Formats: sequence, structure tokens, C-alpha cells
Amino acid sequence: MELEQENQKSAFIAIVGRPNVGKSSLLNAMLGQKVAIVSNKPQTTRTRIMGVLTRGEVQLVFIDTPGLLKPHNRLGDYMVKSVTESVAGVDACLLVTEAGKKVAPADLELIKKFQSLKIPAVLAINKIDLLPEKSALIPQIQELSALFDFAAVVPVSASDGSGVKELVGELEKLAMPGGHFFEEDTLTDQPERVLAGEIVREKILRLCSKEVPHGIAVVVERMRERGDRSGITDVDATIYCEKESHKGIVIGKNGAMLKKVGSLARADMERFFDCKINLQLWVKVKEDWRNRSALLHSFGFDSKDFNP
Repeated sequence: MELEQENQKSAFIAIVGRPNVGKSSLLNAMLGQKVAIVSNKPQTTRTRIMGVLTRGEVQLVFIDTPGLLKPHNRLGDYMVKSVTESVAGVDACLLVTEAGKKVAPADLELIKKFQSLKIPAVLAINKIDLLPEKSALIPQIQELSALFDFAAVVPVSASDGSGVKELVGELEKLAMPGGHFFEEDTLTDQPERVLAGEIVREKILRLCSKEVPHGIAVVVERMRERGDRSGITDVDATIYCEKESHKGIVIGKNGAMLKKVGSLARADMERFFDCKINLQLWVKVKEDWRNRSALLHSFGFDSKDFNP
């Protein structure tokens, strides 16, 4: 066993980049299973979600961060702080950009962070499946490589899996000796309640209009397996909206939208937790919760870190 541990290597890797470049999708693709919620709307990820990939002697611990953005409220402050802290506390970074797009100010800011911390980084250029001409990647790779000496540059598609295996291989080269931090079958450090709440939030992000999603939070009040050997787990979750009008949209006419959210969320939970789920959803209004420290803290954000 001691000899085994001597050969083991690991690396903590922060996945960073501007909003909506596919960081969460890429994390899920590398893990081969969904641990981070995904939608076509930016700023889907609010907290640092950890994913663990163990392949033989090498263990990669990924931290999926929110997209780097200009904060407009206390929740935004928390998200930016989450990114900067993640970069400062890891062995390496994975910078994700979108194929065919120009270098953004957020990319430059992150590259400056890599330089100041002298931290190794791999560049993943995502969504190559959407490029009509792959030759368009050449000037993009040249421009980014001139800004920073990346350990590797890998064009990938989180959608169809192109380049994902190669990307993992490059990241494994950054692992250092020192044993593993998690058991081999560990997939994420997120509590089941947090994962269940994120699954519900993902469905709202996908089904509702642009205004509503970022003004909602989901808190799982109860998640408990029944003691009657039925194999059913009861999940009670509350969806908090910032406005009364948003509550109406989330519930929908005659409860149709809420029913659809619940149906899709329950199916995802049953696949992920491998058990029967009885999901009950409630919708409440907490005005301007994204700027209220006490509410942010109760919803699981460390609002104390950015109190005035």
C-alpha cells in the first residue's frame, strides 16, 4: 500500500474563463458524468463545484468556477471572489476559451493572474464543432500563445467529445507526487442537497425567460430516504424569486411550468442518485435577495466575505 501511495500523483486544477464558454460542459465531459449544471445562458455556475477524476495513479481534482464578470450585486461580488480565490489556491489552471472568438478582457485578466502567481496553465479552445473552417483556429492559437507560455493548447468540443481525452492527458502531466486526496470512486465533493438544488435550478434556467433565471435560488429543505424499504427518497425544495412577477412565470399557467421543471428535475435526480425520487417544489418571493447578505449566507454563499 505504501509503495502504491509513493507512485500516486495528483493536481488541483481550476477551470476558468469568461461566461458561457462551456466550462461546466467540459468538466462533465472530462469526468464522463454530469456534476455541474449546464445551460445556454451565461453565469450558470455560481459556486465552485469540485469534480474528481482518478485514472490509475493520477488523480485530478477540478474546481469549476463561475465565469469572470463585472459584478452588479453582492452575488456577483461573491462569484468574482470565488474565481480569484480558486486561481490562487491550485496547482494549475485550465483556461477555456471559445473557438473563433477574439481574446476578451476577462481572458487577459486571468492570464495576468497566471503570470503573477507563476502558475502553469493549459489552454482549451472549446466548441470547435461549431467552426465551419478549422483553419480559423490557427491565428487564435498564435494570439493566445503569444500572451502566455501555456503548458499545452488543446482544441476541444465538450459537446461531441473531440479532444477531451487529449486534454485530460495534458492535464495529467501537471500532476505532482504526493498521494491522492479522495477515494478512487469519488466524483464530487458537493453534498447531495446542493446537487439536487442545482438540478432544479438548471431546469428553470433552460425553460424560463432571460430575466427570471439569475433572480432565482433553489434551497433543498429536506432530502431523506423513506424508512419503509420502498427505496423512495423525498426531496422538498423551495425556489426563491426576487419578484412576484417572476414567481408567476416559474409557476406558469395552472402550474404548468412548475410541473415541467419538477418532472425534468426528478428524472435527472433519479439518474444521478440511482433511486426513486418524490420531488415537491414550492415557490416563494425574497425581494432583492442577491444584495442581502443574510439571505446569501442562508442560500449557501459566503456573503460574510464581502460585507461592506
